[in-house]
Amino acid sequence: MKKIVNQGEFLGRMNDPDAAAALKGPCGDEMEFYLVIKDKRITDIKYYTEGCDATKACGQMTARLVKNKTIDEAMHISAGQVKNSLKGLSDDHLHCTILSVSTLYRALADYILKLNM
Repeated sequence: MKKIVNQGEFLGRMNDPDAAAALKGPCGDEMEFYLVIKDKRITDIKYYTEGCDATKACGQMTARLVKNKTIDEAMHISAGQVKNSLKGLSDDHLHCTILSVSTLYRALADYILKLNM
């Protein structure tokens, strides 16, 4: 598979995020998201995976699409948007888009639940 996006810009973990989540996809790849949120806006975001290049590309694109967005705007990001933003993602890797967006949603839910405690 050709390199479809710079996979290092948002790749990494955070020590003290405002929210975080991890999921394991049906293919066995795991995805983690870490969020820093100020004034209901995602000011910093990281993803981490040791998965395939497609999983890394989907994590990177998801992070790129939501950086500096409000929580509400981030909740409207879809797997379809991630797919359409990635040129060259093959159909057999569509589950990677779902994994990345689902993990993001879990991180957002983590943040929202902390607010309501």
